[in-house]
Amino acid sequence: MKKPNILLILNDDMGYSDIGCYGGEIDTPNLDRLAAGGLRFSQFYNTARCSPSRASLLTGLHPHQTGIGVLTYDFGPEGYAGNLGPNCVTIPEALKTNQYKTYMSGKWHVAGSLTTPTDAWPLQRGFDEFFGTIIGAGSFYDPNTLTRGNTNIEHEARENPDFFYTDAISDQAVRYIREHQQQHPDTPFFQYVAYTAPHWPLHAHDSDIAKYKGRFDAGWDKLREQRLERLVQAGLLDPAWRLSERDPTQPPWPDAQHKEWLLRCMEVYAAQIDRMDQGIGRILAALEETGQLDDTLIIFLSDNGACAEDIPEGVTVDELVHKLMIAKAHTRAGEPVRFGNIPEIMPGPENTYQSYGTAWANLSNTPFRLYKHWIHEGGISTPLILHWPRGIAERGAVRHTPSYLPDIMATILDITGTAYPAERNGHAVAPLEGRTLQPVFHGEEPDRPPMFWEHEGNAAVRIGKWKLVRKYPGPWELYDMQADRTELNDLAAAEPERVRQMAAQYEQWAARCGVIPREKILQLMREQNSPPAFWEEEEEEA
Repeated sequence: MKKPNILLILNDDMGYSDIGCYGGEIDTPNLDRLAAGGLRFSQFYNTARCSPSRASLLTGLHPHQTGIGVLTYDFGPEGYAGNLGPNCVTIPEALKTNQYKTYMSGKWHVAGSLTTPTDAWPLQRGFDEFFGTIIGAGSFYDPNTLTRGNTNIEHEARENPDFFYTDAISDQAVRYIREHQQQHPDTPFFQYVAYTAPHWPLHAHDSDIAKYKGRFDAGWDKLREQRLERLVQAGLLDPAWRLSERDPTQPPWPDAQHKEWLLRCMEVYAAQIDRMDQGIGRILAALEETGQLDDTLIIFLSDNGACAEDIPEGVTVDELVHKLMIAKAHTRAGEPVRFGNIPEIMPGPENTYQSYGTAWANLSNTPFRLYKHWIHEGGISTPLILHWPRGIAERGAVRHTPSYLPDIMATILDITGTAYPAERNGHAVAPLEGRTLQPVFHGEEPDRPPMFWEHEGNAAVRIGKWKLVRKYPGPWELYDMQADRTELNDLAAAEPERVRQMAAQYEQWAARCGVIPREKILQLMREQNSPPAFWEEEEEEA
């Protein structure tokens, strides 16, 4: 019997409750269809940041074990390499030992070298075909580092007035499916589709933006209440969990200034997700037309919680364009790009570069608090949809089993009958950290070993219903996740012994997995005279 195909879809900087089947106002009929025909997980977690999540997802390890503990920055001796290292095996590398063909379209963002192919680029890490970007963000109309195989093809976007990166990712995924069926009809495939939507900058088609005119006029306070109600009705959240307060830095919606611009920001953000869902629909159609949908495990999730990063008015074009390579100074027509969250400039077109801000990110993460970067629920909670007609009997069910990114590789290896390699090119490989979710497909509730996180000093350990979490450089907080998943009642003072024991387990994990203390990373930055990027500087000051 043919092994199942695997289609892994990851999107970028999207909150827990944005898509329709997780309570949101955004039209996502194709993702909703997958949820209705498969499973939704209510307590699946990522690692709170783009690069670390991708490293963990692709390897089944914690990001620190792969060399990517922060982002794709090289912190030098005794720091993270910022590069997918030799002591880890990727999903495609493992599956190729089991006769799988492997394809990728979209954002890579786990290699330190952005322009020169290295051992950390997609073709060198197990993919037969690659189309996408090596960098982590950029214009949707004219992205930097656009690559096919190992060859830069940025000229293809510059020469095509209709180019839009989200569409290009989807269209390439469709071509891979059709070509695979023509050329390798008896061979299973693994395909990784990594969207940049809805990561800033806020770029979207006018027709998609217009669709959302008026959709968010009620404002973030009312919409957060409505989302929570829908999440409870859907069986995703416990009705006893209270809505977290509006972010204290943000005004009540009636008091907000520049409402026309604020609404436009959320409308463009929604349009980005809508366009992605349209592309997923084309991918599903290709699977159906080639007779492969029923025997393909489709996995959809986001790489971190919603992003509250503002693009400040004073950020230099030179930093964005030349140092970070996440923007271009001019449009393809030669018009200057206008950078910054400036209310006089409406986002969407190629000549703008903006983000949607803290208040809307707070809506996206309903009902949780905090955002990308942090390990509180708003930073690490993601939708997870699994759809596999021949392997998952239930339709439209919700699973509440806590699980996280290392479990994805373990699950894929389990259902494909693929062994986890002990070495890669002569290098010993760290043991797999994840646990297969296949028993959960069938309604079983296997014991969950402790789960651990760390990013920029923000940290957590979850053991059963208890979560110990820290917002760096603050103290440990303790929450009962059965009674209070929105993390509103800190029990640390009432449970000092539990805090001590869980903190000790965290420290043991951190030592085993190579977590470098945040103080050391900051010291290395100072020694290298290498300040954080602008969004990290804001986070450090927060």
